[in-house]
Parts: sequence; C-alpha cells; structure tokens
Amino acid sequence: MHIGLIGGIGPAATDFYYRRLISTFASRKAPLDLTIVHADTPTLLGHLASNDVTAQVAIYMMLAKRLVAAGAECVVVTSIAGHFCIEAFKAVSPLPVVDMIAEVGQAIAQRGFGRIGLLGTRTVMETRFYGGVSTATIVPPEGPELDDVHHAYVTMASSGVVTDEQRAVFNAVSQKLLDQGAQAIMLGGTDLVLAFNDSDTPFPLIDCAAIHADAVARLALA
Repeated sequence: MHIGLIGGIGPAATDFYYRRLISTFASRKAPLDLTIVHADTPTLLGHLASNDVTAQVAIYMMLAKRLVAAGAECVVVTSIAGHFCIEAFKAVSPLPVVDMIAEVGQAIAQRGFGRIGLLGTRTVMETRFYGGVSTATIVPPEGPELDDVHHAYVTMASSGVVTDEQRAVFNAVSQKLLDQGAQAIMLGGTDLVLAFNDSDTPFPLIDCAAIHADAVARLALA
C-alpha cells in the first residue's frame, strides 16, 4: 500500500513517522511506498486555537488531493493537534484516514491502565485527548501548569528542537501527575518524542505517535 503522510505539523513528528516506517518496513524486508506533503504548523495552531474546522479541513483536502495524484492509498495526519478536525476530514477525504485517536484508545485498553496523565496542546489537554479514550481516566495538568505545558509544547513543535527549559517543564509536570495517581503519561503531542524516550524514561509512556505509525505500518503491510 502506498502511504500518504500529511507532515510538517510539526517537523520533528514528521521525521519520527518517516524513520519509524522505514525501520519497520526494513525489518520486514518489505518495500516502503510513501509520499509526504507539507502542512504549516503556525497555520494549524491558529486554526486549532480558533476551532476553525472548516479552514483546516480545506487544507487537508488540498493536500489529500495531491496524495491521490501521487498514488497514495491512505492518508495520515502526523499531528495530534491536527486531529481536532479529524472527524470532519474523514467525512470528506478522498482517501481512507488512519485515525490516531481510535488507535490510541485501543492501545490503552490493551495495556490496562486506569488513570493516565496527559501532556500536549491546550486543546488536547482540556478535551482530554478529544474524549477519545473510554477505558481510562485521562488527567491533564491544571492551572498555570497547563499553560506552561502548552507554551513549551507549541514552541518546541514549531522549532523542531527541545530546549532544556522545555524538557524541565514536561518532566516536572509529568512527575506531579504521577504523584497524583497517574499510572502512565500520555504523549498527547506528536513532537513530544523530542523530550521523551521509552528507553530512558523511568515511568510508562503512552507514545501516541509510535502507536499511530505502527498502525499505519500494519495497515500497509497487511
């Protein structure tokens, strides 16, 4: 299957999806057929802040048509923030959409966590991952800490680089959520792969980008 990625939102997340798909297909000794089109991070964040579903879906439609012309057989939005309008996009997309929210919900159910802390953009945190998880309680940070995480995240996502200060914010808020009873931390922003790694993080992670990329690979290899 020819995979179509809507990338750029943000650049580090796009790189993560690309590398993970390359690695997965190489391990299966299977050829990877993939096209990436570019969406603009500041534009997406502006539409997210104003909840302008219509404008963002119009951008996705334009990009999806480019993917159709390139021969893609599915479309993947490589951004959790970008999923704020995913239901509206799925309704009109010319290609099947691999929905991250559904995939993450299934993965959480399989792992059996009951209470999960959440980091990401303001919208993702305030909506508790768009209300997409029914098998666990999703707990976002509160008050100034929610603002701190949002600001650190959108700055990091726009630049594609994590600073020591941003990393400190994510770690401190994660620890507080764990102290309050969270059993794992959900990386509710795809660019959080810059700040966290399964191999050296001392608490369980729900890595939404990894779950999504692996679901795309399973679909394409099936």
